[in-house]
Amino acid sequence: MPTAASVDALILGGGLAGLTLALQLRQRFPELRILVVERRPHPVPEAAHKVGESTVEIGAHYFADALGLREHLERCHIRKFGFRFFFSDGHRELDQVTELGVRRALPTPAWQIDRGIFENFLGEEVRRRGIEFRDAAVVRELAIGGDTQPHRVVFEQAGARHEVTADWLLDASGRAGLIKRRLGLAEDNAHNAHAVWFRLDRRLKIDDWCDNPDWRAECEPPERWRSTNHLVGPGYWVWLIPLSSGAHSVGIVADPALHPLESMNSFERALDWLRRHQPLLADHVEAARKGLLDFAFFRKFSYRCKQVFSADRWALTGEAGVFLDPFYSPGSDFIAIANTYIVELVARQREGASLGPYARLYEQLFQSFYENTLSLYQDQYPLFGNAEVFPNKVLWDYAYYWGVLCQLVFQHRLTDLILLGELRPELEQAQQLNARMQSLFRAWDQRGPAPNDAVMLDQGELDWFHELNRGLHDPLDDDALRQRLRQNVQLLERLAQALDRRAGLSPGAPPQPDPPALFREVA
Repeated sequence: MPTAASVDALILGGGLAGLTLALQLRQRFPELRILVVERRPHPVPEAAHKVGESTVEIGAHYFADALGLREHLERCHIRKFGFRFFFSDGHRELDQVTELGVRRALPTPAWQIDRGIFENFLGEEVRRRGIEFRDAAVVRELAIGGDTQPHRVVFEQAGARHEVTADWLLDASGRAGLIKRRLGLAEDNAHNAHAVWFRLDRRLKIDDWCDNPDWRAECEPPERWRSTNHLVGPGYWVWLIPLSSGAHSVGIVADPALHPLESMNSFERALDWLRRHQPLLADHVEAARKGLLDFAFFRKFSYRCKQVFSADRWALTGEAGVFLDPFYSPGSDFIAIANTYIVELVARQREGASLGPYARLYEQLFQSFYENTLSLYQDQYPLFGNAEVFPNKVLWDYAYYWGVLCQLVFQHRLTDLILLGELRPELEQAQQLNARMQSLFRAWDQRGPAPNDAVMLDQGELDWFHELNRGLHDPLDDDALRQRLRQNVQLLERLAQALDRRAGLSPGAPPQPDPPALFREVA
């Protein structure tokens, strides 16, 4: 079929960010002429297409509820059993170290996603909904318009040259960053970490790695393998993520000051590194090595972007704009947030509004969310092996995420500028509390080695923590949301005070013992 010479929205990149943006635009504007241009041919490979398989609450909500894809997620992917952490550096016995994770799944679902399966489904879905999707197409020329001038793109597909003009030019081209490179928007950040990863064609069923029946029975059902399992140590973490194809994703993410990339930048080097730091996992990887599907790495994966939204009708989403860190799996979250702001900018234009003020405000909000989330990672990797400090950090980070940002997304208030203006004092208070707590965790870790007892710390036992998660789907009007956000900030204040007492870093204040129940006192 010939490509339309002019479209309303041209999306550069047909991966996760671009295809979900196309669906969200079609959902909001059935009449919009949308073209997606994707470099890779479809269908893409299963099991070893891209990393970014784990979702958390915002991304999962966006896929399942905002885009209406829940049936596909339940049928074709794995329901996640939360995050799980083992302080297992140098250990072979998982039942002899501290484990952090829930015994029973929390109420708000998330999924482990096989990116190949999901992106193939999305490609079929956009075509089914009348969106033109050109795969195996390479962008050859790019001219960004200004003011009322259209954008112009030339791409090549199957040897044929296609020239298209577009009212909106939306960059979802991943790390290629076509608009970012053209306009010089790339910007470094202060977070230096690297990652290596590979996929194996068999399940790594962590539940079978320990013969202790009591340890196995800790979880209901005994399916730890469905979690995003983290094996953590000073300066690094290792992910284990199951895929519905039966494969397993394994990654090592590390601070180069403690674990240089050169010690793990091939499969053999990574396996040697695992033998030193995670010998039990190394045994199972060694046994499955004949089923190695791929191996890849990024030297420095984290970056920011000077601008992602423009009144000149261009925008960036996904890794074409910013990337934080794979820890806590925020990639899909920021796709959801960026796509939502892009759709709202298109709506404002179609209403005849001046785009300048909206683009600036959405930019400020997006960059604020980015910077607040970045603070969870910056200079924090050294404490990842601290079985005393790190569980407290995870508890805080979850509470901050569910209590503030998740509320705005789940209640569809990301673009409610009036409400956000009214709540600015509370949002700034939460931001200041978070900055203070991240500094406290770094200082707390400086005390040195901590006990690594054979105990399971279950955050789900905390009533207030469980309720934060359960309440995400509660329908709230404006008054109820204002009240909830203010209550959540007060909860964060109490939690911060409890953490201060727990750390005992104030002059003359001894540290307090930390019972397995953690922080019931903040309820």
